[in-house]
Amino acid sequence: MKKEIKAKSPLFPMPVLIISTFNEDGSVNAMNAAWGTMLDMDRVALNLSADSKTVQNIKNKKAFVVHFADAKHSTEADFFGVVSGNKVKDKFEKSGLTYEKSQVVDAPVINEFPIALECEFEEYQSDKNGIGVIGKIARVSVEENCLKDGQVDIDAVEAIAFDPYTRGYYKVNGRVGEAYKDGLQLR
Repeated sequence: MKKEIKAKSPLFPMPVLIISTFNEDGSVNAMNAAWGTMLDMDRVALNLSADSKTVQNIKNKKAFVVHFADAKHSTEADFFGVVSGNKVKDKFEKSGLTYEKSQVVDAPVINEFPIALECEFEEYQSDKNGIGVIGKIARVSVEENCLKDGQVDIDAVEAIAFDPYTRGYYKVNGRVGEAYKDGLQLR
C-alpha cells in the first residue's frame, strides 16, 4: 500500500548538471542545476532563475556548456550549487578544477567532468509555464575512458543523481535491463 508524503520534487532522482559559462571579465562561472532535460535530440532545457549569474552570462555570451557531474567530483559539484557566482567572483578557481575553451561556442569545458554538451543559447522563457534557458547542442564531447564501442559507458562515467527527499547524491550505474527489448517479452 502506498502512503502519501509531501512532494519536494515528484520527479526524482534528478541528474546533477554543471552549467559553465564565461563571466564578462573572461573568468569561469559554474553552477549546479538539477532541473534540466532534453527537448529533443539536439536541444536542452534548463530551469534556471533569470537573476542567476549563469543566466546573465548565457544571455551575454550566447553560449554555455552542460556537464554531467560524476562521483569523483561530487564535492566540487555541490560547491557549485551552494556558492553563488553573484557573491563569490573566484568561485570556479576555489573548486580546483580546470577548463579549456570550447572549440565551437564561447563557453568553458570543465576538464574533470566526463561529458560535456556544448550549447548555443536559443532563448529564455520566463512566463509562468516557461522552463528558462533553451539551448541547441553544437558538440558533445566524452572522455575516451568513458566510451565503449564508440558509445557512452554509463558505468565508467559514474554520473550522479540528486535525491531531493534525502538531499543526497547517488551514483547512477549498474545495468538492469535492455531498453526496447525486455518489454517485448510481455506481448
